[in-house]
Amino acid sequence: MLSSVDRLLFVRGVPIFKELRDDFLVRLASIMDELSFPAGQTIFTQGQEGRSLYIVVSGRVRVHIGDRDLAYLDKGTTFGEMSLFDAEPRSASVTAIETCDCLVLTQQQLYDAIDETPGIAVNIIRLLSRRIRELNQKINAQESKIQELQLSSKH
Repeated sequence: MLSSVDRLLFVRGVPIFKELRDDFLVRLASIMDELSFPAGQTIFTQGQEGRSLYIVVSGRVRVHIGDRDLAYLDKGTTFGEMSLFDAEPRSASVTAIETCDCLVLTQQQLYDAIDETPGIAVNIIRLLSRRIRELNQKINAQESKIQELQLSSKH
């Protein structure tokens, strides 16, 4: 468990929160729950209803669809933020690779925070845009490899 000072220092370093004022961060850090997951435990599964954002405090998680890995996330990274906004089912599963501690922010806590400090919404939009851009680059790289393989197999 993090002390309140450690929690504040940790949350201050998380990219989506880094531009927020300290008085707001103190409040935000104090309302988040801290959860621990043993290695191998599924934190949530694709298709499950989700209304929480998770921040990895320690350990490492695997984001995946079935057996296909999408990302590995460790200390200071967030996951689960998409369903906070669109109330759609989770788009992927997340499993703890090693014992993992997370801070959890619920949809209602986030909405209350955005009402108070709209800048947090801009930070989350940037994070989501960056993730979409990275996925697009991965898809383009894979499509290029497939085209190269198809061309080389014809010769």
